[in-house]
Amino acid sequence: MARRDDPNPFEEDNVNPFAANSAPKSRLHQAAERLGFGSKHDATVDIPLDTMNDPRKKEREIATWEADLRRREEDIKRREDALTRAGVPTDDKNWPPFFPIIHHDIAKEIPVHAQRLQYLAFASWLGIVLCLAFNVIAVTVCWIRGGGVKIFFLAIIYALLGCPLSYVLWYRPLYRAMRTDSAFKFGWFFLFYLLHIGFCIVAAIAPPIVFHGKSLTGILAAIDTFSDHVLVGIFYLIGFGLFCLETLLSLWVLQKVYMYFRGQK
Repeated sequence: MARRDDPNPFEEDNVNPFAANSAPKSRLHQAAERLGFGSKHDATVDIPLDTMNDPRKKEREIATWEADLRRREEDIKRREDALTRAGVPTDDKNWPPFFPIIHHDIAKEIPVHAQRLQYLAFASWLGIVLCLAFNVIAVTVCWIRGGGVKIFFLAIIYALLGCPLSYVLWYRPLYRAMRTDSAFKFGWFFLFYLLHIGFCIVAAIAPPIVFHGKSLTGILAAIDTFSDHVLVGIFYLIGFGLFCLETLLSLWVLQKVYMYFRGQK
């Protein structure tokens, strides 16, 4: 039997209702505060339901991403092939491989029956580039041997203008004419290719009309320099031979392209 003096554990403390803090606190609440629970400085701990990453889910996401990337690449390639078949030029620079400066892909863009002729025209363009480059070398040797600096600068001008202009004015029009079968491009090619052949003939002769003709390695310049310096004469004779070969090759290309244009393939 409980004593009268024993405190009742379920009895609320006497709280003055007119006090500042009139909210009653039970003994259990006070005990919790003494133990440190219920403080405003308590840390909040969020325990996620999924505490471990799902590797299968990541693998599925990566596989989906790779499939989407592959689908996009195939779609881009399909569009490029459609543009190529439609004759729309996609002139991305891809030649020469070590330092691309022009677009050139005969195997993929030129019809099979015209590829041999296009390679022949390409050899003609490379030939004039070789002739002009060797012309600079030969004229440089002549300049060192006392030929004058003017012919050297003229040879540099021939090379800097001749190489890009020959590509822009007649080789690229022929390339596009073969690819699209454009009569206008063929006409453009014939016009400027005739000028190209005329330049090759003049260079092979090298008439003494500009600085005694020594800025071009033609036969007349070779004869003139051979009597003074044998080494310079040999260089000029080699240059003369290159211009002659380029002239013959260009005439052959002109004949073949004309026959192709007239339908005599």
